[in-house]
Amino acid sequence: MVSRAIDRPSFFARARQKPFRGRLMQRQVEGLSVILDGWCARTCDDGAEAGRRELAYVLATAFHETAATMQPVRETLARTDAEAIRRLDAAFAAGRLGSVRTPYWRRDGEGKCWLGRGLVQLTHRRNYEVMSEVTGVDLVADPGRAMEMDVSVAILIEGMRRGSFTGHRLEDYFRPGREDWLGARRIINGRDRADLVARHAREFARALGC
Repeated sequence: MVSRAIDRPSFFARARQKPFRGRLMQRQVEGLSVILDGWCARTCDDGAEAGRRELAYVLATAFHETAATMQPVRETLARTDAEAIRRLDAAFAAGRLGSVRTPYWRRDGEGKCWLGRGLVQLTHRRNYEVMSEVTGVDLVADPGRAMEMDVSVAILIEGMRRGSFTGHRLEDYFRPGREDWLGARRIINGRDRADLVARHAREFARALGC
């Protein structure tokens, strides 16, 4: 499998310098390891360069979406749903969420909230429904399960491979003869922070030996 060919001590030594700026905490190492294991379990054993670049972009996405913690987080990095709702309500009222038309994070009639959770921020009930099918975990019954590491890894990897988030897939941007680090942001969120995520992805690619 792809990640078996990865020299993990070398990967962690290189990643510690960039993008982690010289320091890796144990929780970050644990998160990276679980993502590498999850990728290994889902990909073929050809060691292809394109596959490493896909993995680099997956790692960069998690790095960006979790504020470099490499652990599942709630939107706004809140410790609880209630705290996240309060922070999002305040930002919405202050006009700081210009692209948001309706407050999707507020609790519905069943008391559930569909705010962002995980290694990649899963928002809106329809996306929880889609990811329930992808992961085999009923995230509609309990959206909080998107905070579980194994579930979050499945959402991150399978969502990006299948194009579940926006219709764009990893293989659209990384395959033999093609690497589009900037365009790949469309897999998650249009062009938002595309330059930043691309820079992180290239750093992870170097750490992976690309």
